[in-house]
Amino acid sequence: MSTPAPGAVLRGAVDLSSLRNRPADAPPAPSGSQPAGQAQASRLIFDVTDADFGQVLELSKTVPVVVDLWAEWCGPCKQLSPVLEKLITELAGRVVLAKVDVDANPQLAQSFRAQSIPLVVALVAGQPVQLFTGAVPEGQVREVLTQLLQLAAQHGVTGTIPLDGPPAEGEEEQPAALPPLHQAAFDAIEAGDYAAAATAYEQALSENPHDEDARAGLGQVHLLARVQHLDLTAARAAAASAPRDVQAQFDVADLDLAGGHVDDAFARLLDLFAELPGDERAPVRVRLLELFGVVGDADPRVIRARSRLASLLF
Repeated sequence: MSTPAPGAVLRGAVDLSSLRNRPADAPPAPSGSQPAGQAQASRLIFDVTDADFGQVLELSKTVPVVVDLWAEWCGPCKQLSPVLEKLITELAGRVVLAKVDVDANPQLAQSFRAQSIPLVVALVAGQPVQLFTGAVPEGQVREVLTQLLQLAAQHGVTGTIPLDGPPAEGEEEQPAALPPLHQAAFDAIEAGDYAAAATAYEQALSENPHDEDARAGLGQVHLLARVQHLDLTAARAAAASAPRDVQAQFDVADLDLAGGHVDDAFARLLDLFAELPGDERAPVRVRLLELFGVVGDADPRVIRARSRLASLLF
């Protein structure tokens, strides 16, 4: 099981952070009244779509979310699903299960690079964690979930979903609205207009230079804009054939970060920085600092990379 990767966003690669600011206190809830047992289960096990996946990202800041990518035609998926549902139910709200029909939700399938299913990943604090592929035995799934809880605790994600049914009508608290410029940026990201999203975040920063959410959002939008038309295979081939080509290395580092391979992205740029003459290093340092901001200054991978960068500078 890999370490969760910050800054992963849904458009263009496994980059989930474009939806990070959308307010959501609970997973998508089915409509209509339900018996108590079914209502309880719907809080722990629910279907999600391309359109409402932002709520799942927000939920993963409170409780680990296991994501099951499946399809109706997939026999192994039908073997694995009951196992996942049983074990998630046993954990009594400490983990939830989001089910993604890959045929109905091609954006999510592409984002998670679901080349074969069932594919099971997790989200911790909005960050993807690879779990396993295929219909694995119950004992192995149980062990993976135990490891996931340990990993979530290391990242401060230790909440529990209440199982006592939905609030009574009129008692449900409404999530706070996003600030207007943040909402404008989010709407632009949803429409695929990264230039407009960047403009909104830049305006938010001009009005409040200490708006860290806007600063992080701007870095993420820039990353999305850069990777949306890149081909991973071609980019890797170009970088391999020209180790000192700064743009070629930038392209692969961006794709790695967007795909959740944070350490790989940082190592590539730090290696490039070390190889270049002093008068050619500045753009690499600038790109590293931008990617540090996307991931988050408190992340241990950023701390390690900053330390190495400092050692190369002095």
